[in-house]
Amino acid sequence: MRVLVTGGAGFIGANLCRRLVATPGVESVRALDDLSTGSLANLDGLDVELVEGSILDEDALEHCANGIDAIAHLAARPSVPRSISDPVASHLANATGTVNVLEVARSSGAYLLAASSSSVYGATPGLPKHEGLATRPMSPYAASKLATEAYVNAYHHSYGMETLALRFFNVFGPLQPAGHAYAAVVPAFVDAALAGRPLQIFGDGTQSRDFTFVDTVTAVLAMALTERATDPDPMNLAFGTRTDLLTLISLLEDDVGRPLEREHLDPRPGDVAHSQADSSRLRARFAAVEPVPLTDGLASTVAWMRRTKL
Repeated sequence: MRVLVTGGAGFIGANLCRRLVATPGVESVRALDDLSTGSLANLDGLDVELVEGSILDEDALEHCANGIDAIAHLAARPSVPRSISDPVASHLANATGTVNVLEVARSSGAYLLAASSSSVYGATPGLPKHEGLATRPMSPYAASKLATEAYVNAYHHSYGMETLALRFFNVFGPLQPAGHAYAAVVPAFVDAALAGRPLQIFGDGTQSRDFTFVDTVTAVLAMALTERATDPDPMNLAFGTRTDLLTLISLLEDDVGRPLEREHLDPRPGDVAHSQADSSRLRARFAAVEPVPLTDGLASTVAWMRRTKL
């Protein structure tokens, strides 16, 4: 199997490339990335062909898809706050870009899986979030990811394509960038802790998330690609855990060995108070995947960030 990973030099994409090159049955891995949020360094030492380009460049995308059997579509413009600052850019990357990727998959006959987001549930009440719930996006980012999965499923029904849309829940781990305004909560907390800065909490810290370690995510993605797992409906990719930010900080204090100063700020527009996945469909389809516990994943993330700061 020859696999194309869009966004392959990014956080999840590069971790997936690392897993795929070691996966039996995968002959070659090609990564397409415009390096707007990804990094060449993320692919150092890997037998991966990197093509620098954008999913908005139809010619570059068509070239990359030539001879490909399966596509992992991870390229996106991430972050709720970033989408609020520039909603059009989020729409172009996440909605229009997805249509472009679907078109090359359709013309080449490639299997396609795509990353959606738990943010599509938005203001929908009740936990855990199951796939049958209504979607109520609270940000342009969430709306653009809902468009992503809607297009994937539309192409499945309209053209008989083999596709799978997966809703990611707060993925964290090595290679995830920190130290910028739109950093996700885990790398932002770890970066501040290691630098001796106060941890910035937007709200009172009781908001909760279903944190999923990146190795767990890539295990599911690799299995989906090699088995051409197909479903007409989106599927949660998380395992039903729920951890509030204050508890996350306590676990981080155990890892760094000291109390951490906290700075509470006003809640951010578009942020969801609580998130937790109903994992029943995921566990039924990918029963062989055992999720990495939060404590183990957090310890691995802290160790990686320590090494990168040396």
